[in-house]
Amino acid sequence: MKNRPLAISLGDPAGIGPEIVFKAWSALRHTGPHFLVVGDLNQVAAAPGGTTGLIRRISTAEDAARTFSQALPVIDIPLLEPVVAGAPSPRAAKAVIAWIETAVGLALSGAVGGVVTAPIAKESLYGAGFPFPGHTEFLGELTLSHRYDGARGPVMMLAAPGLRVSLVTVHTPLAEVPASLTVEKIVNAGLVTAQALRRDFGVEHPRLAVAGLNPHAGEGGTIGREEVQVVGPAVRALRDLGVNALGPSPADSLFHEAARAKYDAVLCLYHDQALIPVKMLDFWGGVNITLGLPIVRTSPDHGTAFDIAGRGQARPDSMIAAIRMAQDIAERRS
Repeated sequence: MKNRPLAISLGDPAGIGPEIVFKAWSALRHTGPHFLVVGDLNQVAAAPGGTTGLIRRISTAEDAARTFSQALPVIDIPLLEPVVAGAPSPRAAKAVIAWIETAVGLALSGAVGGVVTAPIAKESLYGAGFPFPGHTEFLGELTLSHRYDGARGPVMMLAAPGLRVSLVTVHTPLAEVPASLTVEKIVNAGLVTAQALRRDFGVEHPRLAVAGLNPHAGEGGTIGREEVQVVGPAVRALRDLGVNALGPSPADSLFHEAARAKYDAVLCLYHDQALIPVKMLDFWGGVNITLGLPIVRTSPDHGTAFDIAGRGQARPDSMIAAIRMAQDIAERRS
């Protein structure tokens, strides 16, 4: 089923999601990829640059392609009360969750080719009882009962031109990372990543670099034992399973240009180890991809930016990159 639109969940309505979604539509309306928005139509219309005349309520995904060049198509699931840009409120949480669930449901049904999620504010969702650390884990739960062939995620990948990084732990406090690392977690993340490189990115023979946890990758156990006891055995297990894995390697020498030519992705062990090099390379254009799910999901590699919400200053670069990447992956899977 080619030529299906993508579904964009609007994210936190008080953040820059409405603005970057509208700006992405303005940039892509004549070229595609086609997409629809799942969110509050009035909130999109209130975004800087948005006007009611350029936004159209639709009922089904099939309406999106017919509408897209003239107006931004929106499946309207209204907020219970208005939200002010820059002022997040837990009272919007139920709608934000419903937007994500609806977009995922459209993807699982085959009505859309994939899901792109605008940024959410976890603190606001936590205040409403949201039990997941973030989008990635919630998407894993929503798709858990649906069949997916191969190693199962969710595994977070961040991608920018010239670099892909996957994470073994995501929103784990740094002090808890060493105890949370296991051979099984590292192996599964490596298998999911290698599988996605082949299936979603067209890399026929994936090469995976695995980062160490400690300075100098532990220097043979003299600066920490995690590489000897956990990371090294996981790398060997990945090789035994047919993955071309190298490591554990010192993280401080993995990301320069010459090193990046030797692998197709890096398996990182904690959040900042992965995100800092991606954002150094391309702060505006990085994309977050969830690997190992039965649906395609991407997201901009940034947050809600409440400090500039509603001011017309938000750049849509990362949202546009996420839309294009979701379309590329959806086409490879079709």
